Amino acid sequence: MEKIAYTKGLHDLGGGVYAYLVPDGSWGLNNTGLVVDQDESLLIDTLFDVEMTQEMLDEMAAANKAAASINTLVVTHGNGDHFYGSELIKDGEIVATKACAEEMTNTPPETMVQFLELAPTLGPAGDFALKMFGRFQFKGLQPRPATRTFEGRLDLRVGTKEVQLIEVGPAHTEGDMIVYIPENKTIFAGDILFVGGTPIMWAGPMSNWVKACDLMLDMDVEKIVPGHGPVTDKNGVEAVKGYLEFIYAEVRKRYDAGMSEQEALADIDLGEYISWGDWERLVVNINALYKEFSQDTSPPDVLALFTQMAEMIME
Repeated sequence: MEKIAYTKGLHDLGGGVYAYLVPDGSWGLNNTGLVVDQDESLLIDTLFDVEMTQEMLDEMAAANKAAASINTLVVTHGNGDHFYGSELIKDGEIVATKACAEEMTNTPPETMVQFLELAPTLGPAGDFALKMFGRFQFKGLQPRPATRTFEGRLDLRVGTKEVQLIEVGPAHTEGDMIVYIPENKTIFAGDILFVGGTPIMWAGPMSNWVKACDLMLDMDVEKIVPGHGPVTDKNGVEAVKGYLEFIYAEVRKRYDAGMSEQEALADIDLGEYISWGDWERLVVNINALYKEFSQDTSPPDVLALFTQMAEMIME
């Protein structure tokens, strides 16, 4: 694959398919996609707030007139950085998996506003939140809900171009999907792929995430746009799969040995993965796996997890 520069802005992948990249891919800095054919356009995800999303849409419209009015927005999963800017897609259809649509309504921007307002009183967790999310403008956001949902798979057309929406969650979140454009041998993977950054599992099971990687490895694909990080190919998928399998095995050993989550966290040596960005997400991944192993279906304690992550990076 020809190397695509990891620089902010719109990158032409060829054949009416574009990737909009936002380095450095850390918390809230995600990638999106654009598919155009004839006079129709499909947007894959938005950015975390309206200001960033408008900048992106302006650049897309300047590059291809079909993008001046987006016909369809596909939301790959229910994290706010991938749909909070959706109010700017005023007339287009918004497509998500059924589980993603439910998550979108459960995580409105008001939760981020409240979290950041409380941050000065939350100690390390608040400092961490302000550092990671203080750059975004959440107040007043009114993201649109999904107008069309599906389970399993949904095939769409953009002009004459086929676009396959394939549900692979629950994995990273409850309702993950990948977007495949067969004609272009291109996948937009959402947060099933973090390239150069540490994957974070809010839902699981991890076996579903590994299956999603295997699915992509079996597909006829040359270019893969991750939810965060530079454009990659199957080598990037292999790397993420390797991390997931490594973490699963290491956490399982410590769970079976009767260690607490904190003991497991202190005991695991990340090896080569320590160089990946946002390695502190190991806290969340251990928590999710302990819940998986114990069949605990309660929601994660986000404040406690952010406190642990903050304490790790402050050491």
